Amino acid sequence: MSLRLQAICIDSTDPRIPAAFWDKALGWRRTHDADDEIALEPPAGSPEDGVSPDLLFLKVPEGKAVKNRLHLDLRPEDRDAEVARLEELGARRVSVGQGAEVTWVVLQDPDGNEFCVLRALRPDELAN
Repeated sequence: MSLRLQAICIDSTDPRIPAAFWDKALGWRRTHDADDEIALEPPAGSPEDGVSPDLLFLKVPEGKAVKNRLHLDLRPEDRDAEVARLEELGARRVSVGQGAEVTWVVLQDPDGNEFCVLRALRPDELAN
């Protein structure tokens, strides 16, 4: 098969809002910046460059109405420290019915898009 995942598209009434959050959250670079479309890509030369899909923020007329059908899961080295950093950038904790026993934290970016911050991988889970 010759398919490659190029981009994850995120609709917004104002693409600048989520793009500003995500470029700070991930440390990615803007490779396209227009009123109706902003593209973020991993840093040039990083291990993710050319591997991770771009994030493409697209202007749409309608606002977000319900829980996302697709969301990002982020894997940090330190979940609690990363959640605190993301909250400082404007994310907020939300409940989508996940319960208290889960090992991840559900957040929303400043535009209302849910995402999860997972627990760090244990040493036995890391690829050698």
